[in-house]
Amino acid sequence: MTRRLPKRVLMTADCVGGVWTYAMELAAGLVERDVSVVLFVSGDALPPHKMLEAGRLDNLTLVRSELKLEWMEGCEADIAETDAILRDLEAEVRPDIVHVNGYANAAAGFSAPVVAVAHSCVDTWWRACRGEPAPADWDGYRERVARGLAAASAVVAPTRAHADALRQAHGTRSDVHVIHNGRDPAGFAPAAKAPRVLAAGRLWDEAKNMRVLADVARAGVPIALAGDARDRPAEAEGLSWLGALEPADLERHMAQSAVFVAPALYEPFGLAVLEAALCECALVVGDIPTMRELWDGAATFVDPRDPDAIAAALRRHLADPDHARAAGRVARQRALRYSRRAMAERYLALYAGLMAAAGPLRVAAE
Repeated sequence: MTRRLPKRVLMTADCVGGVWTYAMELAAGLVERDVSVVLFVSGDALPPHKMLEAGRLDNLTLVRSELKLEWMEGCEADIAETDAILRDLEAEVRPDIVHVNGYANAAAGFSAPVVAVAHSCVDTWWRACRGEPAPADWDGYRERVARGLAAASAVVAPTRAHADALRQAHGTRSDVHVIHNGRDPAGFAPAAKAPRVLAAGRLWDEAKNMRVLADVARAGVPIALAGDARDRPAEAEGLSWLGALEPADLERHMAQSAVFVAPALYEPFGLAVLEAALCECALVVGDIPTMRELWDGAATFVDPRDPDAIAAALRRHLADPDHARAAGRVARQRALRYSRRAMAERYLALYAGLMAAAGPLRVAAE
């Protein structure tokens, strides 16, 4: 029996972090399969280059807002307004699937099956970075997450390790689907490699753990750091600051760098690591469960809190360019598993199953 695929998907996203990149990649994969996507974006003003990126996708309709996200202070009224907008969009568009990239809005009261995707959450972040649950100040957020998880027809995590962390933090359902994130490999290619180390991440983000690289650089391993470098230490000799780069500029640096280092303490998936691997960078990554799941056998693992161990691993790659090139080729071969096409096919299979379980075909609005 031929499965019935969706014709229309209503999706949410934000423009604050990697969810935007994920949403654009998945939307492109769905559009390639003749699925139209209505994308509702909130959280902040959408920069012009992201509006242009969305505009290049046929069959994608962008709806913008600056309403607060579920983890932002004082978000309750904005969440309610977002719910109302999404219900209106569902009534207008009549999607086969509502795909929520978060939690709270999954409980808005939709007619279509709802997929909630757990890209990250405050409580799993807190446990990974600080070794304890988030404090009572976050109880309201936890309640919103719990309502969304309970209301969703299906919950997705980008790795098994993050699905496990989600269950531990929220005591959630056992039927969390795991669908790895993906990138289109055609958008990434290696170039002539320079013997240098690249890192990418917000300096102030404890999860990315970029601050440990200042100690690594002091140990004699120069590192170029791309990303928001607010509050950077003045004495971080050996770190060169590239600032926040446009995607094409970051890809160029990845293509030309022999090694990519990501000493994360918390990383539910890690799109930057995937992008660096597609550019044939040798990978040196924090030894945490998600990185092991994705890159075991294709990366060098280090204690992310040990700058001496990180420095030693980087030196080994820089001292032997042939070894670094071979490690980069292995990383790219692994990265090809995590493609846009593979991700889109897995989501389409999940959507089709939910649609079949929901019953007879609803009459779509023309």
